[in-house]
Amino acid sequence: MNKAVKIIVEVLLAAAAVGLVYLLYSSIMEPVNFNKEKDARQVVAVQRLKDIRDLEVAFKSVTGHYTADVDSLKQFYETGKMQVVMQIGSQDDSVAVANTAAVRKKNRKITNEELLALSKTGMPLVFSITTPIAVKDTLFNGREDFVIDSLKYIPFSGKEEVIMDAIVKKVSGVDVPLFEAKMPWKSLLKGMDNQLRINLDADCETQNRYKGLQVGSVSAPNNNAGNWE
Repeated sequence: MNKAVKIIVEVLLAAAAVGLVYLLYSSIMEPVNFNKEKDARQVVAVQRLKDIRDLEVAFKSVTGHYTADVDSLKQFYETGKMQVVMQIGSQDDSVAVANTAAVRKKNRKITNEELLALSKTGMPLVFSITTPIAVKDTLFNGREDFVIDSLKYIPFSGKEEVIMDAIVKKVSGVDVPLFEAKMPWKSLLKGMDNQLRINLDADCETQNRYKGLQVGSVSAPNNNAGNWE
């Protein structure tokens, strides 16, 4: 083997070694980077599902049921009102509790407004006032990252919509309103390594878990829990 051929062989072997190291490094880092990006996207998605849950709970407190329509939640947020209870005085104050009981006993029809007026005279009382307040002035107040128009979409999916459902189900003979909101991994992880996403779905299926993120359930009451909690 002459010197020129020897040099070419050595260069090719060195290049092959570098390529092998790169492939080995990539095979190790690919799932690491996948999980890092998945976790970052999950943070955004979980916050959106929590926002949907908060609006659903507020919606139910007014209407008595949940909704499977995010546009209804949007309208409720923009134009609806909810009752907010403000407590005056402390239940730990025995004098206030006794005074309030005495006042109500004398006049069972006394209103909260009259009790409030009495409390301003210096008499220690304890009672609550229920006031209607605009939903948008109560929920997410001051949250700069909250955008009502984005609520219906799965983040990073190219505007695929959150999968929603709401029913009333008999539980121990009682009608129980239920709702659920879902974001499948296939949509949330769009554009990422498809094989690793398929592997993630397979793991979820093996564990009998939903293949994505979910809050609430229409199949069984779960106190509106998220499957990440």
